[in-house]
Amino acid sequence: MKKYKQLFLLLFLTVYGCHGQTNTPTETVSLKTNTDVDCEFNSTSVDTTYKTIHIFVALCDNKYQGIVPVPAKIGNGQDPNNNLYWGCAFGIKTYFKNSKEWTLIKTEKLDTPRLERLVFKHHTQNFYLIADAYDGKYIEKCTKDFFQSSSGQLKDTLMIDGRTIGIAGNSKLVSYIGHNGLMDFQLTDTFNNTDNKKRDVIILACYSKSYFSFHLRKANVNPLVWTTGLMAPEAYTIHDAIAGYTNNETNESIRTRAALAYSKYQKCSEKAARNLLVTDW
Repeated sequence: MKKYKQLFLLLFLTVYGCHGQTNTPTETVSLKTNTDVDCEFNSTSVDTTYKTIHIFVALCDNKYQGIVPVPAKIGNGQDPNNNLYWGCAFGIKTYFKNSKEWTLIKTEKLDTPRLERLVFKHHTQNFYLIADAYDGKYIEKCTKDFFQSSSGQLKDTLMIDGRTIGIAGNSKLVSYIGHNGLMDFQLTDTFNNTDNKKRDVIILACYSKSYFSFHLRKANVNPLVWTTGLMAPEAYTIHDAIAGYTNNETNESIRTRAALAYSKYQKCSEKAARNLLVTDW
């Protein structure tokens, strides 16, 4: 049985894992402004009685990303409804729609680079969750928007339920889900924190700690969960991590929830999941 599980895990990583050249991050040399950010900033005061979680999802894309190809139907980065990281059973959209903790209150179709936005409301806690599906071709834009939000460079608001909530850099928790595009391209931007606020981050992508930490050093973030190796960035991991987050649990408790979920669905040992999903620097 142990041998079977090992073979299963190896097969999964071979099919769904990230690959490509391992580019060692180099020091960034320039600071860009947000003039190319296509979010419209709303200056209305944010309703602080509600906290927000903003998830940036780079849709899986066989054509435009350096991944081991997945079946064509779930690897079309321009088709959110059938995408591995969005519309499939363990994609953000489907998994959270089926959650007993969250209610989908709004779906909005958007233009490139974001194809769809979902807004969920927590059943018992004062939390909204916003999830944006980015066209897989624009994974670099998705990655940059995540970094800019994490550092406070990119802020936005959203009117929902008659109240103005903060999104992007106005969120308390910012997350990236998808292929680790930093294996394929390098960013020359710098992401210095702009407002002395510490945002929490969850990054589910292969080797995210190694690649994303370089760009987040000056962003003043609190990493709740990120990864040390190849992984499947599916929704159950962040869903269960967020369950601990909305309960105001510690980083370690949140990381434990994430690891247990990953262990359950990937049928790997809890030890392996804990080695993969880590917290803090």
